Amino acid sequence: MGLRAGDSETALALATLTRELGVPVRQAMTAESGVVAAMNAALDLCTGGVIALTDDDAEPRPDWLERLGRCFDDPTVGGAGGRDWQPVERGAREEVGRLQWFGRVIGHHHLGVGPARPVDVLKGVNAAFRAPLLRALRFDSRLQGAGAQMYWELALCLPLRRAGWTLVYDPAIAVEHHIAPRHDADQRHRGTFVPEPQVQAVHNETLILLEHQRGFRRLAFVVWALLVGTRMEPGLAQVPRLWLMGDVLALTRWRWTLVGRVRGWMAWRACGRDLVRRVPHPAV
Repeated sequence: MGLRAGDSETALALATLTRELGVPVRQAMTAESGVVAAMNAALDLCTGGVIALTDDDAEPRPDWLERLGRCFDDPTVGGAGGRDWQPVERGAREEVGRLQWFGRVIGHHHLGVGPARPVDVLKGVNAAFRAPLLRALRFDSRLQGAGAQMYWELALCLPLRRAGWTLVYDPAIAVEHHIAPRHDADQRHRGTFVPEPQVQAVHNETLILLEHQRGFRRLAFVVWALLVGTRMEPGLAQVPRLWLMGDVLALTRWRWTLVGRVRGWMAWRACGRDLVRRVPHPAV
């Protein structure tokens, strides 16, 4: 488990859990902030052929590992995951984990129903990947954020998809996601707006999508992001609509979203690399 230095509460909880389960738990320590550094530290200690991921506020169901493992019987499957059942929000969505052609990301992993199917992106609270693929890519240290560096799953999944790997989402692979309070400044999904986490999240999304969209799709993403966007990351045309719906922060959110788009564009222009080149392709 990735653990930041000084996190005595988590270290104590892990020690207690180890005694109760009778199973050794290895702590991967890091002095760096952010989930990416913690996961990379843990990755360096992993030895298995498939690496499962979950969050510290999630409770996998008893058959979680068994169901995940069966997905990898198919040699073209690079990653698998499922539904995270949340305490308040309930619903049923067929479309889950999709990247639309113009760059809009559809999540809904916590609402998915139906059979197992291929998706474009999995959710880190409930996912597993082949270890050689994780080691080839690693978790993207370019991403900004002091706590949960938003869109790290997108940065991991899109190069795998472009390299030809299948990512499987199966709602029967389930965890109970007990949404815990966030202790960093990023409260975007907790009803509070703070400028810097907004800029960091938009930077991350913009960098990743510019890197992995190609040709006309990249241009379409830029136009859509600047003019339309989403409620959380609005483009210019969204502002009056959101304002009329009572969102008094619409203009503020748009302004800081634009800052994030520009920073993401600049980071992409400065990077000049294609992560897909690192990824081994599936044997077919």
